[in-house]
Amino acid sequence: MNYTGYLDFWFTDRPLVERVAPFVALGIRHLNVFFWRQAPLAELAAECARHGAQLYSTFDGDMGSLADPGDNELTYRTWQESLETAVRYHIPVLYIFSNSSEMVGDTLHVRRLSNNYTEGEQYANLLDQTERILKLVEQTDVEVRVEYLNRFDFIGKILVDNPCLAADWVRRMDHPQFRLTFDTYHQQRGSGELLWSLENYFKWITAVHIGDVPTRQEPGTGEINFANIRAKLHQLGFDGEIGLEFHPSTTEAEALARTQAVFPLAQ
Repeated sequence: MNYTGYLDFWFTDRPLVERVAPFVALGIRHLNVFFWRQAPLAELAAECARHGAQLYSTFDGDMGSLADPGDNELTYRTWQESLETAVRYHIPVLYIFSNSSEMVGDTLHVRRLSNNYTEGEQYANLLDQTERILKLVEQTDVEVRVEYLNRFDFIGKILVDNPCLAADWVRRMDHPQFRLTFDTYHQQRGSGELLWSLENYFKWITAVHIGDVPTRQEPGTGEINFANIRAKLHQLGFDGEIGLEFHPSTTEAEALARTQAVFPLAQ
């Protein structure tokens, strides 16, 4: 296993570019950043190179909604741009979501669809658009990962808001560059059944993101039994990414130590 750090969650008392060095000082060299269009990617890439780190994943906050037929040209164009950006900055992973969202005040809202489409029409469009996008993905080495988002963190309806539908999306595409992320925070908030989902969808999972519930902080701060999750991952033979997608409850070093106690990298 390997840790990846989240620039948008840790060391938030300083600008994004200045967060690279303290991550590296903690031994975390694969770094994720939200909203590539708004992030200073060139500066981040240069800072990562200077410290022997790598920008590992990102996503486009302006990608449009795959669930909305009215966004088809937008989603296709923005995915072309996202893939070009990933190749330019050697970013190996891009995230994909069924819907786009926006901040209204301090609350996330799912963007309104262009028409009153049924959920069946939305899902059919999502599948068709994903097939188009994967033809672009095949021209690169980028892995695209589905992440389902829990419905409680948003105002409005996200189409793919549970692991069953997310896994079905990946299964239907049946593509080696299209995989699933298991996020403990979203899973517990939205659906529960963490161990069952890990076991049943494991064949498609290439990353596990950790964050306790309800505060989305490090293991041991909430209700999730991370020892059981670690045991299940060990049983299944997981050797992929452990994404530290949480807000440290105290210092980053202390949060990392608590995480390492549950998810040690050395077996």
